[in-house]
Amino acid sequence: MPVTPVVIAKPDGTEICVGPGSPLLLIAGPCALESEDLARRIAGNMQEICARLGISYVFKASFDKANRTSLDSYRGPGLDEGLNILSRIRAELQVPVISDVHDVSQVKAAAEVLDIIQIPAFLCRQTDLLVAAAETKKPVNLKKGQFVSPWDMAHGVNKLSGAGGTKTMLVERGASFGYNNLVVDIRALPVMRSFGCPVIFDATHSVQLPGGAGGSSAGQREFIAPLSRAAVAAGIDGLFMEVHPTPDTALCDGPNSIPLDAIEQLLIQLIRIQEAVTA
Repeated sequence: MPVTPVVIAKPDGTEICVGPGSPLLLIAGPCALESEDLARRIAGNMQEICARLGISYVFKASFDKANRTSLDSYRGPGLDEGLNILSRIRAELQVPVISDVHDVSQVKAAAEVLDIIQIPAFLCRQTDLLVAAAETKKPVNLKKGQFVSPWDMAHGVNKLSGAGGTKTMLVERGASFGYNNLVVDIRALPVMRSFGCPVIFDATHSVQLPGGAGGSSAGQREFIAPLSRAAVAAGIDGLFMEVHPTPDTALCDGPNSIPLDAIEQLLIQLIRIQEAVTA
């Protein structure tokens, strides 16, 4: 099935097109909102880098990470404060924003602020949540569960389309491979793309070691670049990356985040690979 491009409205009235023939989309930011100043700094830097390189950019950060390993793990500022922060960043920088929803009760408020609604991997089979997201008519970024085969994601696509959703992007973020480990099967990318949806590769969650640090997840940051290069060579439409100025001090997912000062060189490589593939 041919890929149907997804159009994302930007705050300034222009649009981002995600799909064949369009620039790479980069969804990037900190795992969770830590502070408004930090979020604004990351968003501003990433927006500047992507504009310079000709990449479409969406700022991401979670207002609530409801799926942390332990009860004591940092989750973010919560729904109300988190959406207020995202709304101000969106308005001040004129950048589209995306965040996760974990419960149907969050969807309506989130849709009033977010340009894209994201369904976390652990919740990719939650029918009520998918239906509620689709009914907002916003683009939906549906992450493939670590426990789900790529071909089974067709059911998620059908749930969204059956509820009126017409702007679905699918995200590969690795599959469970033994205890505390994930593996990326590159075959998943063309399989999911065959459903007619643009496919995004989550380069940083794919190198996560879930629960690998005992009370939190560990990660293998050194594999972000090679996996990203492989995914772009396979013909994806965009990338998802957790970015932080000092990943080792990040309050969430630092071990699998890419340093802010390292991302531009990687993006340059990825653009060259995309140009070679499309040529």
